[in-house]
Amino acid sequence: MKPDDSGGGEERLPRHLTFGAVLFLMLNGIVGAGIFGMPQDVSRLAGDAGVWMFPLCALLILPVILVFVSLGSRFSGTGGPMLYVGATFGPFAGFQTGWAFYVARLTAFAANINLLLTTLAWFWPELGGSILKAAMLLLIIGSLTLLNIRSPRGTIGALGFLTLAKFLPLIGIVGVGLLVMPEAAPMPAPTEIDIGAAALLVIYAYVGFESGLVPGGESQAPKKDIPRALLAALFISAALYTGLYLVCDRLLPDLVATPQPVVAAGEVLLGSVGAVILTAVVAASVLGNLMGAQFSTPRVTWRMATEGQLPPILARLDPHTSMPAVSIVLFAALAFLLAASGSFVWLASISVVVRVLIYLACVATLQRMRDVDGINLPGGFLIPAVAITVCLYLLAQASLTAWLTTAGLLLAGSLLWALARGKPAG
Repeated sequence: MKPDDSGGGEERLPRHLTFGAVLFLMLNGIVGAGIFGMPQDVSRLAGDAGVWMFPLCALLILPVILVFVSLGSRFSGTGGPMLYVGATFGPFAGFQTGWAFYVARLTAFAANINLLLTTLAWFWPELGGSILKAAMLLLIIGSLTLLNIRSPRGTIGALGFLTLAKFLPLIGIVGVGLLVMPEAAPMPAPTEIDIGAAALLVIYAYVGFESGLVPGGESQAPKKDIPRALLAALFISAALYTGLYLVCDRLLPDLVATPQPVVAAGEVLLGSVGAVILTAVVAASVLGNLMGAQFSTPRVTWRMATEGQLPPILARLDPHTSMPAVSIVLFAALAFLLAASGSFVWLASISVVVRVLIYLACVATLQRMRDVDGINLPGGFLIPAVAITVCLYLLAQASLTAWLTTAGLLLAGSLLWALARGKPAG
C-alpha cells in the first residue's frame, strides 16, 4: 500500500509550513478558552486529587496521540484523518470522516467566535446588540478570510503571535505563582467526589490536535514534523494545565466558587491589571483557535473536491498564493451564518461522538498499515488497544441526543456523497 497515492493534488499547495507552524496549529487546537474555567470544575469534582488529573489524563490520551504519531509518519498529503481513513477503507469512508470533521469544526468555530464576542463585551458592552454583533462577526471572519487567502505566511505569522500572546502570560502566571504561592491550606472536601467525571473533563482538554494534521500537504517535512509536533503539543499542554491548576488551587481560597479562576489568580498576583491582561489572553486564546480552524478546515473540502467528491469549484486555488480560495470563502460564509443565527447550538452535541469515532477509525487504519514505512509503535497491538479502551470510555459518556445527531449527520453525508460525486478537478 502506498498511502500518498490515495488522492490527487496535494502537491498543488505550497509546502510553507515549518515545524513551528505545525506546532502552533496543534497547540491552538488543544488549548482554547476551556482552561480558563476548568480549574473550578476539576476542584469541585476531584478535590485534593485535582492537580493529579492533568498529568494522569495526559497519559490516558497519549496512546491516542501515538496512533496519530505513527499515522503521521506514513503520510505527506492534505486531509489528516480523512486522508488516513480514505487511503485504507476507501473513498466513501474517507468522505464521511472528512464530512463529519468539517461540520464539527464549523460548529465549534461558530461557538468560539460567539465566545470571543462575549469576552470582548467585557471591554465593550455595546457588543451585546444584534446589529453591532453582526458587524463584528463580519469584520472578524472577513479579516481572517482575506488574510488566509492573500497571505498564508501572514496567517501563520499572526497565529504564532497569538500563540505567544496566549502562552507567555500564562507561563508568567505559573512562574510567578509558583514562587509566591502559600503552602496548601486545608480545604473542605467536596460534597460529591466524581473522579470519572473529572477525568472525562480533563481528557477533552487535550483533544483538538487533529486540526493540525489536516494541512499535512503544506508541511515542509510532514513525516518528521507532524509526529514531533504531536508529542510536543501534548507535553506543553500538560505542563501548562498542571501549573495553572496548582497556582489557582493555592492562590484562591475558594476555588470551587470562582468562575474564572485563571483570571482571578492573575488579579491576586497583579491586581486589576492582571485581571485585564488575563481577560485579553482569553480573547487571544479564542482568536488563535479560530485562526487555526479557518486555516485547516477548508483544506478538507478542497481535498474532497480534488477527488471528485464535491463540486470542482471548491478545488480552485488563488492564482497568486495557491491557497484554496473558494473553500476558504465557503467556510467563512457558513461560519458567519451559523454564528449570527445561533442555529449551531443543536449540532454542538456531535463534537464528542464525531471526534472519538474518527479516532477509532484511525486506530483501525493503523492496524492495516503496519507494512507501510513509518514509525511502528512498540508492543504490537498494546498501544492501539489502550487507545480503543480510552475511546470506548469516552463514547460511553455520550448522550442519546449526541448519538442520534451524529447518525443524522452521517446520513446527510451519505446523501451528499450520492448527489455530489463527479470527476476529479483538473
